[in-house]
Amino acid sequence: MPKLGILAGGGVLPRRIAERRLDSGDGVFVIAFEGQTDPETVEGLEHAWMRLGATSATLKKLQEASVEEVVMAGPMRRPAFSDLSLDLRSAKALARAGRKAFGDDGLLSLIIEELERDGFRVVGIDDVLGGYLMPKGTLTAAIPDGEAEEDIARGLEVLTALSPADVGQAVAVQEGLVLAVEAVEGTDAMVARAGHLKRSGATGPVLVKIKKLGQERRADLPTIGVDTVRAVVSAGFRGIAVEAGSTILVDRDAVVAAADEEGLFLTGISPVRGETR
Repeated sequence: MPKLGILAGGGVLPRRIAERRLDSGDGVFVIAFEGQTDPETVEGLEHAWMRLGATSATLKKLQEASVEEVVMAGPMRRPAFSDLSLDLRSAKALARAGRKAFGDDGLLSLIIEELERDGFRVVGIDDVLGGYLMPKGTLTAAIPDGEAEEDIARGLEVLTALSPADVGQAVAVQEGLVLAVEAVEGTDAMVARAGHLKRSGATGPVLVKIKKLGQERRADLPTIGVDTVRAVVSAGFRGIAVEAGSTILVDRDAVVAAADEEGLFLTGISPVRGETR
């Protein structure tokens, strides 16, 4: 197997990928980004710290490490373009991309394009972490009731409508009311915001999370883990519905156990928009 380069965002996912690859006897090289990657992600691993916007230097590091395949993993807190110190290659790529670079998926697709220009093969997380995709159906003891199913359907409706705008992947719905839509803040922060807006005396909100229509599968697939469960518990949610076959479920047993402990449901919904079973 060729050496795998990991462009590491936050969270545990980049480390999980590295460990899986090393267990198979293959090499890894991690690009850690200043202000984004958790330091423990790269402990004991071959790596280099880079700044966002240093495209030429990042690609050179991958080439020097004899990387052939590259995967992007972990959430990235995207700064404003005005706050980035862009090298010449980054500036030219953004100029070529135009308005599409302002969307989450558009920017990630641009990164993939630059990697492929230099001969790297970009692979998806599901290519290197078999068995981490959310299956269809409910994994927890608690199951969505009729009201929750209606909120899930409402969430799918909203996310499908927003998909062409290339904004976020998640929405919080309570009794048909959209409490919050994910934007640049990320899912956990959106969930916390929705917790302050939920209606008292009613059943808790539902988190619905799916990939965007036409989204590049090799970048930023929806991801949930134990931290997601903790966030929805803290915000008073009743359950989580994510797209089966297109959502990365990190540490499945721990996630299901944490949800069961709190009486939450966790269900994988159909990729067909408007269908919840």
